[in-house]
Amino acid sequence: MKKIFVTGHQGMVGSSLLKELSKKDNVEIITATKKTLDLTDQKKVEKFLNKNRPDEVYLSAAKVGGISANNSYPADFISINLKIQINVIMSSFANDTKKLLFLGSSCIYPRLSNQPIKESYLLTGDLEETNEPYAIAKISGLKLCESLNRQYGTDFRSIMPTNLYGPRDNFHDKNSHVIPGLIKRIHDAKINKKKSVKIWGTGKPKREFLFVDDLAKAAIFLMDLPKSKFYGENKFKNSHINVGTGLDITIKELAFLIQKEID
Repeated sequence: MKKIFVTGHQGMVGSSLLKELSKKDNVEIITATKKTLDLTDQKKVEKFLNKNRPDEVYLSAAKVGGISANNSYPADFISINLKIQINVIMSSFANDTKKLLFLGSSCIYPRLSNQPIKESYLLTGDLEETNEPYAIAKISGLKLCESLNRQYGTDFRSIMPTNLYGPRDNFHDKNSHVIPGLIKRIHDAKINKKKSVKIWGTGKPKREFLFVDDLAKAAIFLMDLPKSKFYGENKFKNSHINVGTGLDITIKELAFLIQKEID
C-alpha cells in the first residue's frame, strides 16, 4: 500500500487533494493539523517524516493571501513559506521519499510576461512588486526540488497553478484573493442593502482562474505520470509544469458575473 502525506490538508488546495486521493485504491493518506505538526519547526518535521516514511508527499501547505495581505506582511510571506518548503522538501529527501509534488504559484513569472506564459519565462524579468517576497519563496521551493533532482536524481516535481478558487477559500475583507474578495464584498452589499460596491483598480486587467478540484485532479494526474513523461526533454532542468485553463476574464467582467450570480 502506498503511503501519501498531504500537507495543508485543511486548506483549499489540500482538502481538495485529500478528497481526490481518497478515491484511489491501495492508498494510505497521512495528514497532520497545525496543532499536531508545525511545518516551520525543522526538528518536528524531521521526526514526523522519519516516523511515517511516506512514499509520496504533496506540498500544498503555504501562507497565502491576496494583494493587500502580500503588501502588508511581506516578511511573513517570505520567511514562513521558505521555512515550510525547506523543512518538508529536505526532510522528505532525508527519509527517501520516492516522489514529492511542490505546488507553486503563477506569480513566480515576470510581471510583464508574454502571453500565454510558458515555463521557460521563469527568471526572465522583474516580478510584480506587491507579491515579490511570496514569489521569491515559491521560486526557491521550485529550484530546491530542481536542484535535488539534478544532484541526486530524486523525483521531486513542481506544478504552477493559475489563480485558484473554490471551497475553503479565504473570504477575508482585505486579505483574500480576487474571487472570494468580490463574492464577500458583493454578498455583504446585498445583505446590507447597499446600492453600490467599490472595486479596486480599473477593472481592465485580465486573470485566468481554475477551480480547485480541477487543480487537484491535474496534480494527481501529473504525479502519477512516469518520470520520462513528466520531465520530457528537460532532463530535470526547469522541471515544472503550468496548470491552467487557457481562458481569461477581465476583473470588470468577473465582478458583473458574480453580481449576477448573487443577484
